[in-house]
Amino acid sequence: MTNAAVTETPLRLSEAAARRINKVVADEKNPTLMVRLEVAGGGCSGFQYKFGFDKSFDAAEDIVIERDGARLVVDKTSLDLLKGSEVDYGENLMEAGFKVVNPNAESSCGCGGSFAVKNPD
Repeated sequence: MTNAAVTETPLRLSEAAARRINKVVADEKNPTLMVRLEVAGGGCSGFQYKFGFDKSFDAAEDIVIERDGARLVVDKTSLDLLKGSEVDYGENLMEAGFKVVNPNAESSCGCGGSFAVKNPD
């Protein structure tokens, strides 16, 4: 990967999340594919996490977080709301999916897909 904005960031990928990203990218049979995480307005609590695929990124606007060969792209605006977070992946009998453990969230909906931001004191 050239011209990537790969850097140490306050957003971390767990080992399970990296393993899952590597699997879904391999299943798509496109080695240039990356998983993108963004925060958008909406959801039950005000902001929601959105995961999707992306083939490219803008080095001026995006950060690429890597672990064990897995690449997660996050735009800098979303990263402001994700500082200190960890992206994890889990499976149980009821559900499977990525989860964001976000210390900036004051509250979140029951499924964990949306959150409200803590008010600065």
